[in-house]
Amino acid sequence: MKAAVVRETPDGYVDLIDDWQPRQLSFGEALVDVEYCGLCHTDLHVAGGDFGNPNELGQRNGKFRRVIGHEGVGRVAKLGEGASDYLKVGDRVSIAWFYDACGGCEFCITGNETFCRNVRNSGYTVDGAMAQQVVVNAKYAVKVPEGLDPMEASSITCAGVTMYKSLKVGETKPGQWVSVHGAGGLGNLAVQYAHSVFGAHVAVVDGNPDKLEAAHQNGAEVLINRKQPGINVAQEIQKATGGVHNAQVTAVNDAAFSQAVNALRPMGKLVAVALPQGDMSLNIAKTVLDGIEVRGSLVGTRQDLSEAFQFGAEGKVKPIVERVDFRDINDVVDEMKKGKITGRKVFDFTSL
Repeated sequence: MKAAVVRETPDGYVDLIDDWQPRQLSFGEALVDVEYCGLCHTDLHVAGGDFGNPNELGQRNGKFRRVIGHEGVGRVAKLGEGASDYLKVGDRVSIAWFYDACGGCEFCITGNETFCRNVRNSGYTVDGAMAQQVVVNAKYAVKVPEGLDPMEASSITCAGVTMYKSLKVGETKPGQWVSVHGAGGLGNLAVQYAHSVFGAHVAVVDGNPDKLEAAHQNGAEVLINRKQPGINVAQEIQKATGGVHNAQVTAVNDAAFSQAVNALRPMGKLVAVALPQGDMSLNIAKTVLDGIEVRGSLVGTRQDLSEAFQFGAEGKVKPIVERVDFRDINDVVDEMKKGKITGRKVFDFTSL
């Protein structure tokens, strides 16, 4: 069975192996035949060991290699004892970054389950979806509506729900202005959810003309190429919008965070989504005198994902996806590192 695993010494790339076998099912678990899995920037962090060596987490016997991937969609092939309370064979389900949690702590019982201190994450602390089969916790695997294209659903499983939730965190309201800093896989879906679901106006910042054009096609009204000589991104946003009500930072560079803060109107909210290395600097005077709020947003709960899927099934959101060959995964890693991908490249496991 084929799978993409983190290298023994993580270097940002993966090895493709042919003899992968998923673990045996425990109580409440299900085995899923993976159909599609997208590549997320978080996968690059995992493959690079940026969060610690994932091969050292949850080791089984002897040498261990973590399977990456958390933008997965597939059909349930087998149920473990207790799993039939939640799923049946044939159900199409998600394999998301939020794999499961303890279910009983203050975060779990208050609708903030992604912040559980005992959370497990697909493709990091447990094996992920970049394989022909994967084990899921049946209680936490969210069903995909049959009216939603499964390849498109794979992007909503991570990028879509992440941005849907972050717009909630930013308290986005109809008619408000939202700025999206970075128009890649996350940013393009941020534009769609902001425009088509929340009814907001959208300004987008990116250095890639193709990504800006895609954002425009999906509802963005203000387009700013940050690579244009002499441009001051924050000033341009302020001039066009009067200052945005919330700024969504999806770009993996610290400069985007500074631009986002300065693009806000008084009492605006900066929502941090991307995970560049290093620290974020804030203009203290602006933060205090304008009542700026800085919030972090971490993927989404099962309920968030169910809602995000439904908007996709209704046609309000349509992820930009491109089918690619599993054997080309490290080439796709290079493309992602260079910021060349508009939307998501999705690996097709149905053809293996």
